[in-house]
Amino acid sequence: MWLFPSVLATLVALSLALLYMGGILNPNGNLHHLPIALVNADTGAPPPGQQQNLGTQVAQAVVAGSPSGSVQWNRVSPAEAPGMLASGKVYGALVIPPDFTASVGALTTTQASVRPTITVLTNPGLGSLGSSLASQINQFAAHQASLAIGKQLTAAVPGADPTTRLLLADPVAVTTQVGHSIGQYSGLGLTAFYYTLLLILAGFVGGNLISSGVDSALGYADSELGPWHTRRLTVPIDRTQTLLLKMLMTAGITVLTTSTVMLACIAILGMGASHIPLLWIFSYCACLAIGLGVQAINAAFGGIGQLVSMFVFIALALPSSGATVPLQATPTVYRFLGTFEPARQLSGGVRSILYFDARADAGLYRAWAMIAIGAVLALIFGFAMTQYYDRKGLRRLTPQPMSEAGTGMAAGAEAGS
Repeated sequence: MWLFPSVLATLVALSLALLYMGGILNPNGNLHHLPIALVNADTGAPPPGQQQNLGTQVAQAVVAGSPSGSVQWNRVSPAEAPGMLASGKVYGALVIPPDFTASVGALTTTQASVRPTITVLTNPGLGSLGSSLASQINQFAAHQASLAIGKQLTAAVPGADPTTRLLLADPVAVTTQVGHSIGQYSGLGLTAFYYTLLLILAGFVGGNLISSGVDSALGYADSELGPWHTRRLTVPIDRTQTLLLKMLMTAGITVLTTSTVMLACIAILGMGASHIPLLWIFSYCACLAIGLGVQAINAAFGGIGQLVSMFVFIALALPSSGATVPLQATPTVYRFLGTFEPARQLSGGVRSILYFDARADAGLYRAWAMIAIGAVLALIFGFAMTQYYDRKGLRRLTPQPMSEAGTGMAAGAEAGS
């Protein structure tokens, strides 16, 4: 009576601790190909004695100076960068302006009133932490480029006064701007994650409530409410028919849960959202896919089905969602889980609808595809298992005749006395 729940509870607690904390402890140390745009718009002529202008030199130094494999620098044109930010393909951008070479050269010949500038663009729609990581990387790269250019300028102007030498040593100013705005009521890019979490919980909790409610109504499980206990007569129904009933009820009740979630988030709390009809349809299909998966797992695994579905849809899914900590900043196992775990797919679709104008290439197409695949797999797995059990004659609880039950209770009472 003590051994099984003690071991199981300990293993679950250990697994949850390792899964949730293992993905967030060292984002910088786990960086792996974080996508950032690098824009060299410098059109200036190369300085005397050099073959490339300063913008090209800086771009090459930025790529060469990054730790191997940590950043995926995407060299794009000024026209391409906004589209990459607006589709969520990059976490930020480093922009070298068109007059960069000319403005740096002016420092050695005139009393320039404006310092050369490199701009760092953020993308808060991909989450505050991911955007912050990209911003830190860009600012560090720009500062290192400024110091490298400063050494050249200091050597070129040996007789400069102390104020000028101080300017020449670190000549480039770094400014930070929002590359793609997401609106005020977006939780700094976190509403997509929490809304996705609500969809998963609505599908998970709703599926389990429907499952237990149907079992109680059909007489295959007891119903307890406080001190009140009821047990209905068992309805002769096989596993496949029971699963079909649960899935049909899930499809109907999910309409209510989806509408309630959207009403609470948008109408009551004022969450920023566009494409409302699309968001509702996507939310319904996401909840339904989760609910169907819960029913299939419960039908296959029985009493421990709730624990199995908790790991599938919550324990393994949330740390690998990439919605709070970028997958590129997590250990390899989370990047692997993110290829198929539902939270990763759903958060990409929600992000696309809420922040990126419902662009298909911002994660919405992949989300729709994975929802369809997940729903089909749930149907195939669930009905394959129940039909197998039915063919093997592995029926559920067999009702005990009242006469035998009374005899058994009487015998138990005599043995106890």
